[in-house]
Amino acid sequence: MSSATTADRVPAAPADALAPGTRRRAETWVATAGLVLSTVLLGGFTVVMNRVDETAFYARLHPEMQGIGLDLTAAAVPGGAFEAARTLAAWFGLTLMVVLALGATGIFAAGRRRGRRAATWIFTATGLVCLLGSQLILYPVAFLFFLSAGMTALRTSPRRPSHGSTR
Repeated sequence: MSSATTADRVPAAPADALAPGTRRRAETWVATAGLVLSTVLLGGFTVVMNRVDETAFYARLHPEMQGIGLDLTAAAVPGGAFEAARTLAAWFGLTLMVVLALGATGIFAAGRRRGRRAATWIFTATGLVCLLGSQLILYPVAFLFFLSAGMTALRTSPRRPSHGSTR
């Protein structure tokens, strides 16, 4: 009679299969906050500019934009400030789509066990797109993506010993 238990007769799993996936909740929360803020700020400007007509723009929005220091009359656009604002809204809309695609990909990669390096680079690219696509306006939001990339790069995943029982 053998005194071996059932656990002793089960073949040992490879060491890679034993290492649990690291939950990167903080990184995904920070990146999600960046995605939400990008959607509100970039998407909000895009929606407003796509719904306003030229007379309402010059009556309401243009004076407010000049009041905060955003003078679109200096742009050498043939249609004036209205066309410059519409072009900026189109650029912000494109930037938002790229940021959302990269951010969602980064969150997916951060949830994967072997995706730490990929998530770091994807979050860095998302921050750069947000920063340059918003023409340096949304640097606090881009900082959230850079923070998420740094947190993903620096966090180590716990390793289980490659020998002995897994219990």
